[in-house]
Amino acid sequence: MKKLFASAALALAAAASATPAAAEVDSTSPQGFAIKHQAQVKASPDEVWEALGAPNRWWDSRHSFTGDADNFFMDMQAGGCFCERIRVTKDGKLENRGSVEHMRVVYAEPGKVLRMVGALGPLQSEGVAATLSVGLKPVDGGTRITFEYVVGGYMRYPIDEIAPAVDGVIGQQLARLAKLLGGGASSSGEKKAGPAEKPAGTDEKKALDDEE
Repeated sequence: MKKLFASAALALAAAASATPAAAEVDSTSPQGFAIKHQAQVKASPDEVWEALGAPNRWWDSRHSFTGDADNFFMDMQAGGCFCERIRVTKDGKLENRGSVEHMRVVYAEPGKVLRMVGALGPLQSEGVAATLSVGLKPVDGGTRITFEYVVGGYMRYPIDEIAPAVDGVIGQQLARLAKLLGGGASSSGEKKAGPAEKPAGTDEKKALDDEE
C-alpha cells in the first residue's frame, strides 16, 4: 500500500503542474473539493442520454484498470453500475477475470439528470465520498451538458494537488463526450474542459499492480 500511495502521489504532482491555468477547480476546503464543467453539443437531450449510457464510446482508456475502454458498461437506473470488466484473452477468446465498480447510479431521469456516487481513480483507495451529477438542459441547437463532481472526506493527497488533477480528468471525459456528440466548446462563462493529457493519479493499472 505504501508503494501504491508513493507512486500515485508522484504522478499527481507531475500532472498537477501540467494542468492548464484555465482548468480551475470550482471550490476547495480542507475537507474536499468541487469541480464543474459545461459543454454544449448539437445532439438532443435524449441522444446525449443514450451516449452517456455507453461509456465505452467516450471514456478515455487511460483512465481504466484494464487499459481498454471497451470493458466499460453502465446500467442507467438507480442502483445501476458504471463498471469495468477485467478480461484476458485465452486461446483467442476473452474471459472475465473480475470487475471494478467506478461509480453507482443513485438518480436517473432520462434526458435530464444522471447522478452517480463513487471515488474515481486513486481516490477509490481513500476514505472519501464522491458524487458526479450530470445535468442535461435543452438549448437552441442542442443540449448543454454539466458535469459536477464533489469529493469530501479523508484522503492522503494534498487538496491543492489532487483537486486540479481530478479536475483535468473530469474535464477531459466531458470533452470526449461532447466531441462524440458534435460539440465541445465550453459554455459562456464556464471553464473549458481539460486537454487529453494524462492527469495525475489516474494510472489505475499501475496502481493495481503496485498494490499486489
